[in-house]
Amino acid sequence: MTDIAASSPAAGSARLGVLLMLLGMVMFSLNDVLGKWLVATYSVGQLMLIRSLAALVVLSPFFWRVGWRRLVDVDRPRLHLLRAALFAVEACGFYFAVAYMPLADAMTYWLAAPIYVAALSPLMLGEKVGWRRWTAIVIGFVGVIIALSPSKDTFTLPALIALAGSLAFGLAMVLGRSLRAAPDTTLVFWQIAGAAVVAGIWCLADPAGWAPLRPLDFGLLSLLGIVAMGAHMLVNRSLKLADAATVVPLQYTMLLWAVVFGWFFFGDVPRSAMLVGAGFIVASGLFIFFREQQLKRRARPI
Repeated sequence: MTDIAASSPAAGSARLGVLLMLLGMVMFSLNDVLGKWLVATYSVGQLMLIRSLAALVVLSPFFWRVGWRRLVDVDRPRLHLLRAALFAVEACGFYFAVAYMPLADAMTYWLAAPIYVAALSPLMLGEKVGWRRWTAIVIGFVGVIIALSPSKDTFTLPALIALAGSLAFGLAMVLGRSLRAAPDTTLVFWQIAGAAVVAGIWCLADPAGWAPLRPLDFGLLSLLGIVAMGAHMLVNRSLKLADAATVVPLQYTMLLWAVVFGWFFFGDVPRSAMLVGAGFIVASGLFIFFREQQLKRRARPI
């Protein structure tokens, strides 16, 4: 019986889903390495503008097929605008943070986003959160405080921007739940276009920050958006092939890659307080996720 189940198409799809999720996390992490390296030469605004325009160009055939009017003429446009603005703030905050702090440190703040979502959902979406998840949320926030380690030496501007960026990410995810009826193509278009607009305003406000582009660097800056899209596609495909409870926890492998790649490429060694805080955050995030999965199964009709 076990051998038959293990060799079934469903089992094979699940294994492929796991592999695709792991590959997607590696691609995201390598993309972060590339962004950290490029932001040492180019401003965050310049990086974000070229990255976003490249993504729009690559995705333009898909947008054309859907129809530009359907992408722009949407229900609840203010929520779409707010979500796009939050994602732009999140992306700019991440690239600013990794320019001044180890990859693992920055990634730790972003891994706290599901905790923010769980805490904000009752207030913004009216979702019910029981005492178990509230306990996990509190533990997660303790982890954020440990990672932040407020003091004269560690309570820095990059750390504050990283915290603000991760909060913007969490808020954008909450708004994504409110807009779940919107097509994925529409959400992606507004997200990328919003980042391009914000980056364009940044560059116009600071023209002196625009550095001369070398052909190779232009290709690498464009690659940032293309690789990120590829990673998103792998994650989405993974979620279609395997159960979410199997593959979603694998997203936390990004922290491992951030530690490894940060040390290998930049010689970064994360602080012990950051690693301890990351442990609290990961444990809290995993509990919240599995608890939500359990409640969804109970709510399904028999």
